Amino acid sequence: MSTSLSGKTALVTGSTSGIGLAYAKALAAEGANVVINGFGDPAAIEAERQALEQASGAKAHYSGHDLTKVDQIEAMMKEAADLFGGVDILINNAGMQHVAPVEEFPLDKWDLIIALNLNAAFHTSRLAIPYMKSRKWGRIIQTASAHSLVASPFKSAYVTAKHGLAGFTKTIALEVATFGITANCISPGYVWTPLVENQIPDTMKARGMTREQVMNDVLLAGQPTKQFVTAEQVAAMALYLCSEAATNITGANLSIDGGWTAQ
Repeated sequence: MSTSLSGKTALVTGSTSGIGLAYAKALAAEGANVVINGFGDPAAIEAERQALEQASGAKAHYSGHDLTKVDQIEAMMKEAADLFGGVDILINNAGMQHVAPVEEFPLDKWDLIIALNLNAAFHTSRLAIPYMKSRKWGRIIQTASAHSLVASPFKSAYVTAKHGLAGFTKTIALEVATFGITANCISPGYVWTPLVENQIPDTMKARGMTREQVMNDVLLAGQPTKQFVTAEQVAAMALYLCSEAATNITGANLSIDGGWTAQ
């Protein structure tokens, strides 16, 4: 499949590591300008930014804005518009997780997860769509989750945000259907990323399990393949959704979960 994205600009939130960085690499390899966003070691981020430019032959820009704050989201989107005219491909990938029983769920964690995993996608989308409409082309892709379709205990905020993201995406898809813009969710199962690795200690505590038990009896229990999804597999799906072959895929929630939600 050839998907030349030369001349197009992609903005990927939460893209300094994990799935987000895999998206950025895949898009850069097809010639897109890329705006990456997230936190991390400045030297490591700059090295990734330079590598993206080398891969794309285009520009890569790092935006370190905090996506839990509306004014910073607006500043990031303005940066992209000032540098590149606007965003052709928007991938909302930034997210966080917290594991706790609902009656013990910290209020600040609830607010933070809803802000980052759900509200940020609304704000980036509302700011990106006018440019996409003017170009009569655009791609909005959300990293949802198998948890946009099914639930797991102790993840009330995350499951709520991801279900909301799936519904929001369907609504966008209907609104922009005649403008050459598509909006879709990619819903991975467990991908071996820092987000997954970092939730293991909390899950050990919540369930009274060892690390090995969490990995085998919780994380991979629901995936019939008994394999973690790779970030590169998720990025390949995003690249396909950016192709002309995927013009009529919109409002979809595409599972990459080793059969988890087939059960």
